[in-house]
Amino acid sequence: MRKLFALTACALPLFLWSCGGNQEKSQQTETTASTESVSSDNGSSATENSNTVVITSNDQMRFDLDQIKVKAGQQVTLTLKNVGVLSKEAMGHNWVLLKPGTDVAAFAMEAMSNKKNEFIPASSGAIVAHTKLLGPDESDTITFTVEKGEYEFICSFPGHYGIMRGTLIAE
Repeated sequence: MRKLFALTACALPLFLWSCGGNQEKSQQTETTASTESVSSDNGSSATENSNTVVITSNDQMRFDLDQIKVKAGQQVTLTLKNVGVLSKEAMGHNWVLLKPGTDVAAFAMEAMSNKKNEFIPASSGAIVAHTKLLGPDESDTITFTVEKGEYEFICSFPGHYGIMRGTLIAE
């Protein structure tokens, strides 16, 4: 019995060690506005002249882009597509662009209490632009203009902002 226990005690850590370590690191995906249409591996595109950006969200609480580059002072057209299958009530997504220096955690806490307004605080002066809250297979297109700088974007659906976020860089 002792030999069986000793063998198990030695083999178990080796077995557990061999099962781990295959996690893929998340890759940063970037889209840059350019004079010609550029497609990334995930199908998103951006065009310099119109500053057009397409970004998707999914049921794994991820945007397909975590960095977007646009031309400062020019109109940006952004389309958010929810490619997930879970209901809007369970896994809705939006895209909210915040002013530089915004306390993202405080904004997200305020947003959580604004379900009637699709988790967009009505009185918040921290928002540059936002899409509507989307359910599966829905999309929303917005236009806005930003000055030179770095802006954070998030999904303000409760609990999502921690991993559904990125940076918009206006150059």
